[in-house]
Amino acid sequence: VRCRDRRCFGGRQLTPSSAFRLGLAIAVVVVGLDQASKAVLIEFLNDLNFEPIRITGFFNIVMVWNRGVSFGLLGSGEELTRWLLTAFALAVACGLLWWIRKQERRFAVVAMALVAGGAVGNAIDRIVYGAVADFFDVHVAGWSWPAFNIADSAITIGVVMLVIDALLAPKSDRKVQP
Repeated sequence: VRCRDRRCFGGRQLTPSSAFRLGLAIAVVVVGLDQASKAVLIEFLNDLNFEPIRITGFFNIVMVWNRGVSFGLLGSGEELTRWLLTAFALAVACGLLWWIRKQERRFAVVAMALVAGGAVGNAIDRIVYGAVADFFDVHVAGWSWPAFNIADSAITIGVVMLVIDALLAPKSDRKVQP
């Protein structure tokens, strides 16, 4: 089955098994890159006594332990919150991987896999360290974005892709039954 509409983002439609394999592969790559970067940066910054490293006038490498979610929300540091956030992230990842099987468009599969992989990467941090390790600090003209990591970037890119997909996919393709 071919998708001749350019809005299908990727040409050939996927079967449930090929969609799942593609989604799982992307999620595993995201988790691998996220965890490898965190291991390297934690070790590197540890050797520097966790002093920030200025890369450019607008980008630093820092060490921030985030016990909450985006922007530190729910960051009370309580053990119950840690495990609830971990369980939620893993449930979201499992749900997205299951939903991927229902997708026929690569664009939607890639988007969901990025979110799932990012969620698992941050969940691993919560399990291992009790908090999420964030490193990348972007700041411009006195304005600073909260520190983030590869998993956060994958989640953000995936969510933006899902919004684009929802807005641009043909109406007939939007009817996905979870």
